[in-house]
Amino acid sequence: MDNTRIEHYGDELYDALINRKPVDPLTDRERDITIEDAYQIQLRMIQRRLDAGETIIGKKIGVTSKIVMEMLQVSQPDFGQMTSGMVYDEGKPIPVETMIAPRAEAELAFVLKRDLEGPGVTAADVLRATDCVMPCFEIVDSRIKDWKIKIQDTVADNASCGVLTLGGVRMDPRKVDLALAGMVLEYNGDIVSTSTGAAVQGSPANAVAWLANTLGRLGIGLKAGEVILSGSQSPLVPVKAGDSLSCTVGGVGSAKVRFI
Repeated sequence: MDNTRIEHYGDELYDALINRKPVDPLTDRERDITIEDAYQIQLRMIQRRLDAGETIIGKKIGVTSKIVMEMLQVSQPDFGQMTSGMVYDEGKPIPVETMIAPRAEAELAFVLKRDLEGPGVTAADVLRATDCVMPCFEIVDSRIKDWKIKIQDTVADNASCGVLTLGGVRMDPRKVDLALAGMVLEYNGDIVSTSTGAAVQGSPANAVAWLANTLGRLGIGLKAGEVILSGSQSPLVPVKAGDSLSCTVGGVGSAKVRFI
């Protein structure tokens, strides 16, 4: 795909984000679009956010569960970039009107104390480089109409990033087995999901290692101070004004989010 088309779709997705008006799937309009094309479109969309004054605060990993991989017919996760404009403090309500079709997912966030750059990064390397982990909510959103996405669509759309809120408790990841740590997700007071960290590539640390190695092959490193979202441990929960969710991870802590 030439640069003109890449810029066109990146600008289109940015405009959809700002105006909250979804667009038709890119894969319906560009039958030969590749994942590499999609990442270039993502970079254009992110650059528009940076030009508007936001900064990069970290990365997110998506498509980590077997169910989502089968839905999108892919065999590996994808990634997106998180910006300062995506962050909500815990306890601050999130207005659903600022998004198109929000869905909440619970996961673990890693805060790095040292740089990580692949290839060759292992889960043990990830744990050594991590300052702390905490439960969090990512509220994913799609600028593609009706969530009719293939892998190229969600990659181009910055891995369907919406906004996020981080739990207040910070835990040393070396003091808990992240693969075995159980997560309980509650939606409006009812338990809707239970899982363990093993649901994410065998362990959330494995998912972060995958990201470091994948970006390393592109000459991109994970930087000290960045927040890395390791991938959903829960089903996607569509949300509306008035909803609230909480997740608790055994041995780590909890996070809460509510919507107005």
